[in-house]
Amino acid sequence: MSSTTCPLVLVFLISLMFSSLVSFAIGDSMDRDLEISWGDGRGKFLNNANLLSLSLDKYSGSGFQSKNQYLFGRIDMQIKLVPGNSAGTVTTFFLSSQGPAHDEIDFEFLGNLSGNPYTLHTNVFAQGKGDKEQQFYLWFDPTKDFHTYSIVWNPKHIIFMVDNIPIRDFKNMEERGVGFPKDQPMRMYSSLWNADDWATMGGRVKTNWAQAPFTAYYQNYRANACVISPGSSGCPGNRFKTASISDNAWINQEVDAVSYRRMRWVQRKYMIYDYCADIKRFPQGLPAECRTHRPR
Repeated sequence: MSSTTCPLVLVFLISLMFSSLVSFAIGDSMDRDLEISWGDGRGKFLNNANLLSLSLDKYSGSGFQSKNQYLFGRIDMQIKLVPGNSAGTVTTFFLSSQGPAHDEIDFEFLGNLSGNPYTLHTNVFAQGKGDKEQQFYLWFDPTKDFHTYSIVWNPKHIIFMVDNIPIRDFKNMEERGVGFPKDQPMRMYSSLWNADDWATMGGRVKTNWAQAPFTAYYQNYRANACVISPGSSGCPGNRFKTASISDNAWINQEVDAVSYRRMRWVQRKYMIYDYCADIKRFPQGLPAECRTHRPR
């Protein structure tokens, strides 16, 4: 068997395992799947736990996390960001494991002065190594209404999506020595905190505490994912809820031709930073995954 065949066989076996053995976690009211993790009352479940708010004042921010850990899945959350002058604030929605060699998949929303756009910051960490940033403006005002932000994470792809439009596809390129999150279960985390030392215009614009408290809202959390219990090393079928076959599509999801055109549209018009185009940052040569990477 050739070296190029082995990874394909492995992906097929993983896909077969998921389709035949694994059921999936699908959320109901948000307090069933989520818990406030910090903030001393600044994070709140509202409207019979169909709505969740995080607030930030000059004393503290707040955050919540998933009760479960996941190993591959599709995670969706609808978020309405802090309106008005949100300079210095950061609202996050991400997956992460723990420890110095952690894996992480990030959405971070960097606030700005009134009338200026938010910066959507994305990154991927594998075994503690990140430095894979792409940043975007959005094609709508994310403070006026709820919009859906999604992470699709399977053995071959990490796809970042906004309102079901892919904006980034980070592919598994371990054959080139590029780390890919695939072994460490991760929780979903979200937070609202002050980062005015770097978040807005490199820290030149500080948080205006006269505008506090700053508040972001969340609804319709959905985790269609493999749930890992503490101490387990795999995904035995008896640890899961049941889902229809159509809900399992994420395990083989990739960016098809139509979605690729939409992603290219976003990247051409709204991408404001791409580490794979930052030659000055990598004077010894771009990272291995960038050598055939042409997002623009």
